[in-house]
This record gives sequence, C-alpha cells and structure tokens, in this order.
Amino acid sequence: MNMYVLIMTIAIAFLITVLLSPIFIPFLRRLKFGQSIREEGPQSHIKKTGTPTMGGIMIVVSVVATSIIMINKYNGGSIGYEMWLLIFVLVGYGLLGFLDDFIKVAMKRNLGLTSKQKMAGQLVIAFIFYFILHYNDYATYIQIPGTSIQWELGWGYALLTVVMLVGASNAVNLTDGLDGLLAGTAAIAFGAFGILAWYGFPQNEITIFSLAMVGALLGFLVFNAHPAKVFMGDTGSLALGGSLAAIAILTKLEIILIIIGGVFVIETLSVIIQVISFKTTGKRIFKMSPLHHHYELLGWSEWRVVTTFWLIGLIFAALGVYIEVWIA
Repeated sequence: MNMYVLIMTIAIAFLITVLLSPIFIPFLRRLKFGQSIREEGPQSHIKKTGTPTMGGIMIVVSVVATSIIMINKYNGGSIGYEMWLLIFVLVGYGLLGFLDDFIKVAMKRNLGLTSKQKMAGQLVIAFIFYFILHYNDYATYIQIPGTSIQWELGWGYALLTVVMLVGASNAVNLTDGLDGLLAGTAAIAFGAFGILAWYGFPQNEITIFSLAMVGALLGFLVFNAHPAKVFMGDTGSLALGGSLAAIAILTKLEIILIIIGGVFVIETLSVIIQVISFKTTGKRIFKMSPLHHHYELLGWSEWRVVTTFWLIGLIFAALGVYIEVWIA
C-alpha cells in the first residue's frame, strides 16, 4: 500500500466528518440532545450544559464509509473478515454508547444505562468478536514486544480478548472529559497502530481502518476543540475504545496497546487508586479523578491540560512504535 492511499484515507475521512458536522450538529441541537453536566464535576464545566452530544455518530459513519470506499477502490472490492470484525466492534460499541447517551438526554436520566446493563452489552460484543476469531482459526499466542518470544495462551486467549475489549472501551470512556482530549489522544493512538499495521502486516484493511479513524477524529476535533461545539458522548468513546483493542488483537500487538494507550491506562489507574484510597482510608489521592480533572482543580486551564495529555500520548505512541519497529 503506497503513501498516496494512506494520505487519501485520512483526507476522505477528515472531509466526510468536516462536511457532515455543520449539518448534524444543528440537528442534534434541534432535538435538544444536549449534554447534562454532573453536579460533582468541576464547576467550570457547568457552562457546557446543553452542548450537543452523540457526535460519535459522525465518527462511526465517516470511518465505515471511508473504509468501504478505500477497500473498493484499492483492494479489489473484497472485504475480508478482519474489516467486518472491526466494523462490527465499531458499530456495536457505538450503538451501546448511543443507548447510554439517548437515555441520558432523552429520558433525562443523568447516568444513562446502569453499570450492569453497560457491562452486559460490552461482554456480549466481546464474546461474539472472539468466537468469530476462533471460527477463523486465529492464532492464540501473544508476543513479547521487541523480542521473538511467543507465549501460547490457548483458551486463555478468549479471556484476554474479552478483557481487552471491555477494558479498553471503559478506559477510553473515562478519558472523555475535556474538550478535544479524547479526540486528540485517540487520533495519536490510532495513528501509531496505523503505522505498525502498514509496516509489519500485509492486511491493508487494518491500515485503512486505523487511518480512517485518524482522519475522522481530526475532522471531529475541528468542532470538538475548546470551546467544543459538540461532544462525542459514549457513542464515540465506547466505539473508539473497542476499536482500538480490536486493532491491537488483529495485528497481534496486544501488549503494545498498554504502551500506545498509555494515557488511557493512566486515566483508569487514577480512578482505581482514588476509589481504593477513599474506601480504605477515607482520603483522596487526587483532587478529583480521572486525572485530567485533578489538574483542572490545580488551576491549569482546560487547553493546557488537553495539550499536555496530547504530548504525553504522542510520547507513548512513539515509544510503542519504536519498540515494535526498531528494537524488534
């Protein structure tokens, strides 16, 4: 796959999102699908109440459309099971997030789906994903980054697959708390996987999907950067997290996901540490979790927090690519 195809993939996804947004955002506003801000969150976020949410729909539409367009043009129109799997995860987690968002904004239930309902949906999608892999005799080993050492997991790979999909979707969801934070960090992570898929694997479909995601997120960022005109909601964040894990699995870069997705790991750990500390000692380690809120309450501007996390995400992505490409 040449550089022209890669650039075109990003450009088409970017243009679809940018052209779709001015039509879709007013539509969301007319439907009064505005974000409700939780009272326990930073007080500076109250002014964001009513900002249209569910913008993740535009990302999902753009990625699916771009992927199909590019495969039809440059891959003979034949769509392999890997691409169908990626689309299944993207749309499946996107629909789950849509239900969560819809309940919040239409039914005025601020927390959306219950934690058990959301977890059940995530598990069902993850198990279906694994069974399709198993049906196609997918390899069940993992490889230690930077080495040729492989560890055969057998049926344990099913557990790993489910944990990765559910864990990544939740971790990415936790990161979606500031204007442009998730769109930027996710674009960097998908870009890193796009590079690795292009460099080390013959599956053009995974490269196309990854770079379509980069283009769609950059297009979304035009309207989501501070001050945001639209939020992606759980529709977008759950879909992004699930897709990121699916790409890591399909490229056999399961462990590298921890490095490239370092920002998402840190955000999740901050929540876990905060909960454990408060329940065991009654004290909070951070002023607020996830971690990005901690820095807000320290007096950092929202834009400073976001750009700092983008930079950290870029460092993690570069480290992941370096380990896999140059060390290996």
